[in-house]
Amino acid sequence: MNPFYQTKNYPSFLIRFAVGIIFFSEGIQKFLFPETLGSGRFEQLGFARPVFWANLTGTIEIICSDFILVGLFTRVAAIPLLIIMVLAFVKTKYPELRDKGFWIMAHDYRTDFAMTILLIYLLIFGGGQHSLDKQLMESKNYQKK
Repeated sequence: MNPFYQTKNYPSFLIRFAVGIIFFSEGIQKFLFPETLGSGRFEQLGFARPVFWANLTGTIEIICSDFILVGLFTRVAAIPLLIIMVLAFVKTKYPELRDKGFWIMAHDYRTDFAMTILLIYLLIFGGGQHSLDKQLMESKNYQKK
């Protein structure tokens, strides 16, 4: 038997872990450091009602990252986070691309780009073998038999 056979089921788990931990951390920091990462940052970006938008974004990041970490409603939880990533690009990286050029933007966008690609992966492939989504599907199929 191939010694790596057992590990082939873990890529989605590792992706969920990375996405979940990063978004959870970012969501918490919006509340811990509001002047630099929360409402202050949203105000700097020109958002009307920055406290509302920072708190909403932080709450969405915390809740959706929790779902992604355990693999429950993984595809659904990826959608709001993808929307956040698109809006972050539009509000922060596109102006930088326009004003400073591709290479400066590419450097600053690298983490956002990676997170966006990982979210797209989760949207397409779901939570994987080691997720509550998979366990729920298996229990539904078992109950049908």
